[in-house]
This record gives sequence, C-alpha cells and structure tokens, in this order.
Amino acid sequence: MRDNHLDAEMEEMIRASMKTADVPTPELNCALKAALHQKEAVLRKQPAIHKLPLWYLPMVLNLATFSLLAILALTVIENIYLSYFAAGICLYAGVAGILLTIAGVKRANIKEDITICIEKRGVFA
Repeated sequence: MRDNHLDAEMEEMIRASMKTADVPTPELNCALKAALHQKEAVLRKQPAIHKLPLWYLPMVLNLATFSLLAILALTVIENIYLSYFAAGICLYAGVAGILLTIAGVKRANIKEDITICIEKRGVFA
C-alpha cells in the first residue's frame, strides 16, 4: 500500500516537472527571429566553398598519359596491327586506372581525407 502511494507521488512529481509554463515574451521572440534572419543573411553573402578530392588526380594523369601514348603509337608505329595492339594496351591501362581508383575510393571510403577547398571570391573585372 505504501509503495503504491510513493509511486503515485513520484508520478505526480514527474508530470508536474514535465509541464512547463515558460513561454518567451513576444518582444523576445521577435528579437530572436530578427537576429536569426540577420545571421542567415550574413551566411548567404559568404562565398561558396567547393571541395575537390585529390584522389582523382592520379587517375586523370594516368588516363591522359596513356591516351597520349596510344595516339603516339597510332601515329609513329608503321605496322597497323602492332600500332593498334600498342594503342589497345595503352587504353586498357587508362581504363584500368579509372576502375582501380573508383574501387579504391569506394572501398576505403577516403573521399574526404585529402581535399582542396576552393573558395569562390567573385568575378574578375
């Protein structure tokens, strides 16, 4: 009997503490909204920052190098079969570099580790 009375008292105290009657005044509410809008306006005026992950730089350099080597093989080697074979190997190495980079970035989840932050300041006159 005593435990039920204590439980009821405890429950009454919990319900009373959950009810809050603290409501800000309309003036304070308007002032807080004005300050919030002012901070949002300042944040909108700040330049946008773009992130560029550097993990794709070796992939791009690899692709450019092997593409140029494929073009060089097609123009320099006179035997057509040998030139196509060399160009095919070069293009295969370029595509393999792309696939390995994408698989490595997704598997290791390292997109955000090495990045360059680019801040757009404005238009040059």
